[in-house]
Amino acid sequence: MTEKMEIEKPDKGPWVSDLQLGMEFIGFYVTRNPRLDHFRDPSRGKYLRMQLVDRTGFIEARMWEGAEEIFEGINGGAPVKVAGVVESFREDLQVNVWRIRAAKDGEVDIADMMRATERDIGEMWDILQEVINDFQDHHLSTLVRHFYTDSDWVASFMEAPSARRVHHSYYNGFLEHTYELLVLAQPLMTLYPEIDRDLLVAGILLHDIGKLEELSWGFDTNYTDEGRLLGHIILGERMISRVIETMDGFPKDRALEILHLVISHHGRYEWGSPRRPKSIEAVALHYLDNLDAQVNRFKLLTENARANGESWTSYDRMLRRSLYAGNGLDLTVEEKGLAE
Repeated sequence: MTEKMEIEKPDKGPWVSDLQLGMEFIGFYVTRNPRLDHFRDPSRGKYLRMQLVDRTGFIEARMWEGAEEIFEGINGGAPVKVAGVVESFREDLQVNVWRIRAAKDGEVDIADMMRATERDIGEMWDILQEVINDFQDHHLSTLVRHFYTDSDWVASFMEAPSARRVHHSYYNGFLEHTYELLVLAQPLMTLYPEIDRDLLVAGILLHDIGKLEELSWGFDTNYTDEGRLLGHIILGERMISRVIETMDGFPKDRALEILHLVISHHGRYEWGSPRRPKSIEAVALHYLDNLDAQVNRFKLLTENARANGESWTSYDRMLRRSLYAGNGLDLTVEEKGLAE
């Protein structure tokens, strides 16, 4: 009996976080937002601009020669093989692409392209199950279990990112964000016994479920047509309302309360919230959600800066500031002692 020969996967090439000025390289990455732009001199035609992405980050890239011929074969969110050199443009690193082609089947491991949670997935899921089993309100329990006992829905929930870019934007990010909110909510509910525990917990478990219809994910995360046109708040409200309509005897007041948590959890009109929080549970959910999202965002940005040996992050347009990342060194206790 002959043994099957394992096909060796090509080398990934350098991580985005390892790219340095002047480095010539060949590697596999995912393209983001590829598009053709005109040169200032119209006679030169167009050049290709895009971002190259892997699980460690992204870098701007340009292809100056022959871009129009290859553009049709380059799809956003798809893996490619790139040869090029790292240059500097306005004090930021940028890749000058010499050659690029679509990656072939088997050449790229999706785990190299999109990062995943560092937390234990099984432990997070167990915590969610404990909380779900602790419901006292029969109607909210039945509503939550409609989603969290559906095997297909759970499979998507367990692997989905929580956002396209801003926070928990990696595999299992939705599960991680939900888990973290449940953990954060426990001391708040102890401190404020006036909070309706079942309502707040149901709000945590259901407030973002529209993201499973808002986002598509694979080698990269993008918005669906439904996500672009409606957004996850409206999609989530519709999903929950459809289930409530099938349930006998679901109290109207209870339905209004849980739906209010879903549509108000972004907190402000300018942040896409159809309503501002108008109950103690709704304001609790909003601030828990925002706290977890912001801390996670700061964590990702400062980790990336430290990985590059930087004390400060690059200027973040959404936050409208750079963030302090420490001294740029990631020393062990022993190394710190030697440094002193």
